[in-house]
Amino acid sequence: MEKLRVLIPKGRIFDNVSRLFAEAGFPVAMADRTYRPTVGADWLDIKIMKPQNVAELLELGSHDAGFTGLDWILESGADVENVLDLGFDRVSIVAAAPLELGDDALKEKKLVVATEYVRLAENWLKQQDYRYRILRTYGATEVFPPDDADMIVDNTSSGRTLKDNGLRIVSTLLESSTCFAASKTAMADDKKRSLIEELAMLFQAVLNGRERVMLEMNLPKQGFEAIVASLPAMRSPTVAPLYGESGYAVKIAVKKSEIPGLIPRLKKLGAGDIVEYDLRKVVP
Repeated sequence: MEKLRVLIPKGRIFDNVSRLFAEAGFPVAMADRTYRPTVGADWLDIKIMKPQNVAELLELGSHDAGFTGLDWILESGADVENVLDLGFDRVSIVAAAPLELGDDALKEKKLVVATEYVRLAENWLKQQDYRYRILRTYGATEVFPPDDADMIVDNTSSGRTLKDNGLRIVSTLLESSTCFAASKTAMADDKKRSLIEELAMLFQAVLNGRERVMLEMNLPKQGFEAIVASLPAMRSPTVAPLYGESGYAVKIAVKKSEIPGLIPRLKKLGAGDIVEYDLRKVVP
């Protein structure tokens, strides 16, 4: 069987993606000084690459699927299919300038703009009618101003590094997170498309499971219909009669964010023996 060739980025994305694979049922093991991790599925072939290169390699067709940020997909301009936004490693792509340079001052001069995001920066600068020269960087972009650049276009998760370097956010160009993307060539192949879609389904099930917990409880007969009608659930609660017809056992899958308010309310309504436990995967 021909293997599905998958790219995983180096760095922080690797940790989140390898955990996602493991929870989906395919543990990934990374040996030192290797770019070919082992994976618990003989139909998968994984290679480690920089996130900046993933989308273009998918477009070239040398690999079938991969993980990279939406920012790098748009920056590369690669023609790939974004199969699933995984929602982690969230960053904002921002334009930032020294605190002492106000908006009017930025418009009055020809700016030196330091960035790794040359395409995204140029598109935005043109839209805003700035005069500029792009200075391409290779990491640590925030150190360029004020001596070597008037503005930067860079990614930030909290904005703390920008503040620490005396920079203010002028504008947010893009919100980005890690995506599971595929080459158009692979998606045109029925077998590979099926494998990619199955992976995406398992990944989504894992992400759903992380957001929800299962609640089990016993409810009295009195007021049962009204209580059940008020319960949050993915579709409808699972209900079974208790031995001796003293009430009902109820199971619901609910969002973790709902739990702090829900359990006290259920207790007041007469629920007992409430048990909460984590879910591994949820497939609606």
